[in-house]
Amino acid sequence: MNRRRFLHSATGAAAVGLAGCLGDGGDATDTAGPATGSTPQPTRSPADDSTVTSTPDGPGGVYVQSFREAMVMPGTARAGDYRFALMVAVPHRFWTVNLDERSVTEIEEGDDVHLMATVWDPETQTVLPDSNLSVEITRDGDLVTQEVIYRMLSQRMGFHYGANFPLDGDGTYAARLSVGGVSARTTGAFEGRFDDGATAAVEFEWGKRLRERLTTEQLDQAGQRGALRPMEMGDVPQPRAPEPAALPGRVLGTGRSGDAKLVTTQVPAADAGRFTDGGPYLAVSARTPFNRLVLPAMALSASVARDGETGFEGPLEPTLDPELGHHYGAALPEPVQSGDEVTLRVGTPPQLARHEGYERAFLRMEPATITA
Repeated sequence: MNRRRFLHSATGAAAVGLAGCLGDGGDATDTAGPATGSTPQPTRSPADDSTVTSTPDGPGGVYVQSFREAMVMPGTARAGDYRFALMVAVPHRFWTVNLDERSVTEIEEGDDVHLMATVWDPETQTVLPDSNLSVEITRDGDLVTQEVIYRMLSQRMGFHYGANFPLDGDGTYAARLSVGGVSARTTGAFEGRFDDGATAAVEFEWGKRLRERLTTEQLDQAGQRGALRPMEMGDVPQPRAPEPAALPGRVLGTGRSGDAKLVTTQVPAADAGRFTDGGPYLAVSARTPFNRLVLPAMALSASVARDGETGFEGPLEPTLDPELGHHYGAALPEPVQSGDEVTLRVGTPPQLARHEGYERAFLRMEPATITA
């Protein structure tokens, strides 16, 4: 296997089909936050120019990416506890992250396509982070390439898996998607599920018709504070964190660190049996500042202080729960009371590759304190 560096497509996708077809759909102008719209520019085909403009100047943290692209979803497949969706887009650069340092990966000669995959629980429509995914591409039964691909974050897809791949000319290809078991603790209805991996295959036709659909457009609001809205992908769920008001327990407040929102809630002992041995539970739901996209792959800890005395200090465990979604949590020795200070510390920022618009965010993450 030839291990290649990957490029992240800046997932501003405008053309996404329903499962099993190459369809157009989705709007072409939405953004979120202060940036609320843009004037579409003429599209261009990747056959003429598959690169994107240089990263625009702008604020630190999250900003509107410089372009939106069309992408196509050839289909979905199910295996074991998992359902998979495969998306196709033009190649793009992206940024890898090692601890709190980032490195840009440019497009390599021979890169033909950026393949992306989303993996979710079809019973609850919950996107499943905290796993690894590999892709094996074959044509007429012959291996073309295979990779263990990156966990990624983009404005239009949120958390997903992606990489750039070379192909071997026009024709019919099969992408075998293999996911490992979920590494996060599972609770509630998820307990005992997602321990084992699974493999599913999705076919796609690579040729002129598909390439002509993979267009890009430049955005006038590039570099402004804000983010493109996540795209609608038919039956494929979006990796959004719950609204704060929908979280169980009492929401203590929202900490902010490195442009991430850390919504913190306390589940009382009476409702926390799936998390603790009889005590209350502290949960932190980490999400992007726009669109509530989940931020997995962090190391997070918390302390609780009252009148200057620390009553709790310890790590928060990555956990997947049907009600709380993906979050970081720990059992508390006693309930957090009004006036207590909850301090959140990020030991390791999200170890996710980033599309344009996120590469400046979620890196230097200072402690955040919430007064309950």
